[in-house]
Amino acid sequence: QVHLVESGGGLVQAGGFLRLSCAASGSGLSIEDMGWYRQVPGKEREMVAVIPSSGSAKYADSVAGRFIISRAQKTVILQMSELKAEDTGVYYCYAEWRNYGRTNRRDAWGQGTQVTVSS
Repeated sequence: QVHLVESGGGLVQAGGFLRLSCAASGSGLSIEDMGWYRQVPGKEREMVAVIPSSGSAKYADSVAGRFIISRAQKTVILQMSELKAEDTGVYYCYAEWRNYGRTNRRDAWGQGTQVTVSS
C-alpha cells in the first residue's frame, strides 16, 4: 500500500504564491505517476498537474504557465504562482503505483489540503 502525506496549502490573496508538497511511503513498490487534483463543492475532481516517473508533466489549461510540478523519487511538489480565486479548492495528492513484479497499477490519494485564494 502507498500512504500519501500532504503539506502546504492555506489562505492567500489573489496574485500570491503557495507551495504544496506530498510524500509517498510504502515498500516493495514502484511509484509511476504522481500529481495533484482539486475539487470544489458540487464539481468533480479535476486534474491540476501530473508528472510521470519519466517524461514530461501535464497541466490543466487553467494553470499552465502559473503552476509548476516537480518530483524527486517519491515526493511531488506543486508551486502555485499568480493564484486566482478560481484556484480555490481542496487539493489532493495522487499517486499511481504497482508492486514490484506486478503490472497492474493502483491509485492512491491523499486526504486533501485546502487552498483558499481571496480576491
